[in-house]
Amino acid sequence: MEAKTLIVVNIIAEGVHQWKDCDIKEVEYLLNLHRHNFYINVKKEVSHDDRDIEIIKFKKQIINYLHKRFWNLEMQLLDFQLLSCEQIAKIIYKEFDCYSVEVLEDNENGAIVL
Repeated sequence: MEAKTLIVVNIIAEGVHQWKDCDIKEVEYLLNLHRHNFYINVKKEVSHDDRDIEIIKFKKQIINYLHKRFWNLEMQLLDFQLLSCEQIAKIIYKEFDCYSVEVLEDNENGAIVL
């Protein structure tokens, strides 16, 4: 079996979101817009070992995409609105044809999409 080679980028993105359908009393504060540092880990398969995709350039492409799509000028951060960690991960996964995307809130809890 031939080994797969993946490149990895890590991004910390300040942003807000909310869970409008939260029906769990213990965490009902999630109904409100709230801030996190979103820790985003992206893995992408490459076909060879000589920078098939330049890692720094790839990271900047993801950051630029997030800013174009979600930047809120007034708040000066990313506004993910009603998106969950799972949904954010899926958007990045599809946009950049990734092997996996992990999105964690404050480097604690979140989701992985494979």
